[in-house]
Amino acid sequence: MGKLSSVGLRGLIAAAGLMLAAGPAPAAPAQRPYQNFSVAVYIPVTSTRQLADPKVLQQQFERIWSQVHFNKVYLEDYRSGVFADPASLDRIAKFFRARGITVDGGLTLTAVDQGGPFQSFDYENPKDVATAERAVRIAAQHFDTVILDDFTFYNTRSDADIRAKGSLSWTQYRLNKMRWVAQHVILGTARSANPHVKVIIKYPNWFEHFQGLGFDLDREAQMFDYIYTGTETRDPIVTQQLLQQYESYLIYRYYNNIRPNGGDRGGWVDTFGTLYADRYAEQLWDTMFSKAPEITLFSWTQLASPAPAIAGDRPWAGDHTSFDWDAMEHNFQAPAGSEAVAGWASVAGYSLTQVDGIIGKLGTPIGIESYKPYQSSSDEDFLQNYLGNIGIPLDMTPRFPKGAAITLLTKDAAFDPNLVKEIEGNLEAGGDVIVTSGLLQALAHRGFENVAEISYSGLPIAVRHYYGGWGGDLDVPGRKNDTVIFPQIHFYTNDSWPMIRGEASANSVPILLTTQYGPGELYVLDVPANMGQLYELPQPVLDALRSWVTARFPLRIDAPALVSLFAYDNHTFVVESYRASPATVRVFVKSGAARLVDLASGQSVLPAPEAVPGAAPGEAGETSFVVQLPPHSYRAFSIQ
Repeated sequence: MGKLSSVGLRGLIAAAGLMLAAGPAPAAPAQRPYQNFSVAVYIPVTSTRQLADPKVLQQQFERIWSQVHFNKVYLEDYRSGVFADPASLDRIAKFFRARGITVDGGLTLTAVDQGGPFQSFDYENPKDVATAERAVRIAAQHFDTVILDDFTFYNTRSDADIRAKGSLSWTQYRLNKMRWVAQHVILGTARSANPHVKVIIKYPNWFEHFQGLGFDLDREAQMFDYIYTGTETRDPIVTQQLLQQYESYLIYRYYNNIRPNGGDRGGWVDTFGTLYADRYAEQLWDTMFSKAPEITLFSWTQLASPAPAIAGDRPWAGDHTSFDWDAMEHNFQAPAGSEAVAGWASVAGYSLTQVDGIIGKLGTPIGIESYKPYQSSSDEDFLQNYLGNIGIPLDMTPRFPKGAAITLLTKDAAFDPNLVKEIEGNLEAGGDVIVTSGLLQALAHRGFENVAEISYSGLPIAVRHYYGGWGGDLDVPGRKNDTVIFPQIHFYTNDSWPMIRGEASANSVPILLTTQYGPGELYVLDVPANMGQLYELPQPVLDALRSWVTARFPLRIDAPALVSLFAYDNHTFVVESYRASPATVRVFVKSGAARLVDLASGQSVLPAPEAVPGAAPGEAGETSFVVQLPPHSYRAFSIQ
């Protein structure tokens, strides 16, 4: 689907070859090689120092440009105790600008690299503060725009830090200190060196824990001219953070809601921690599906390397997947006189060219609004990413979505002291509100009992079988279910109704509980003790869950776990599978759709004739379509 033609890419490469063969090019206007987004490459300071050699600069540029085109570079002048030669910055920038490539500055405010965990500057140490100011000053003197890589946090505990903290918590002390650093050390220094400079702070992917290290998405994010989003999720199991694939989409939506209207300049993906090439491509695609206006490829060092990209363990290699390794290699052409092979830049170039034609056809993303207050964290951290991976479309916001038709609230939302009143308000306005078991636990003795007498017991139940609200079996015939531990929820029979039940040894737990409050509908979603076991629930359970919680959403899917839905306000959507095997996806569309049109191929998908049993609200008004997804692939459609 949407495969990149070898003719198209070779034409681009041939044009690049003519330009390079002519030697240093005259100044050229900045241009975008892609129609629907900008592509930047970040150059770390070690590479900046190497590029001071004109021969190395030419060779590395040719190596990357033969594989992926870009219209911007961020040129770093400091990282981990290493400075670039300031005199070289202008020479390197001139080389790129002559080729129509915008050059902005970059900084990574980390202390000397000692080979262990990342270490921030100690902002109680005058020498560290002076080093940070020097780095900022150099960048601002050379560039009108400077981006901070994602280490502008604070994690030292020196004697000076302990004395300065006093009786404050580490979180509050670090938030206070980093607001001061942002205002005085970074922005004050930059603007004194260059009154016209714009400073971008890049926030990374571990947003649930920011406040503990002084990262502040609330006040600090408003101080800077722009913010930037780390959309790198890498491998969801092996890498330490266990970031689920859906986050590459959702995190940009969250940060964009923090700084809307162009305040969030783009997404940022690296090549690290991916066990197979498709995983890198997926991060790029999902960043673009979020409608980020720019993607930054980190980093120049890896993209310029002569080492080949590694396909990895790909049992699906023979399938017609969205990322086609063989086509990517076939499309690669080495620079003249070079024996180079396709590297990670080829993976990026192939993936971005493929998705470019689709992105312009997608509208503004929409999803069930999920409230995550500033500085909140809980033992349901990153739960929205798991829910997105089971096909529930979400849009995360730092402000309570007053009046929303559907609102999803996890335990993080308990950070808001007015939450119960806000829940009541949405229900009284006729909205649906979904609260998780963790939030139910956190709201004990905070007035939630005035909404409904439902409480968190927490007694663990090892569920082995599943039933619908009126007794229908939700197990897959012939399949033995894995045991999933759920905390018990207490409710009054005939006051609330379990729409999905888990059973074990003649006892049960309500996995999805519902009750009315005025014209609104309250749902309680019981989250497994290990939220990753959401992926182990039988598909009929997932379908029933999606049926209820998206009852007022324009569309939904019936699919196995690890299939995501991205929806847009112009009647378009994307379904994407992160599975290692093919998936059959049934798409249910409300409001009388006649057909789906594949945005890549133009082919139509007509309604599926067979009826699908289930207790979905409004099911009679839905039209269903069957879509086949190869492993690690996506398809985009228009509803007509």
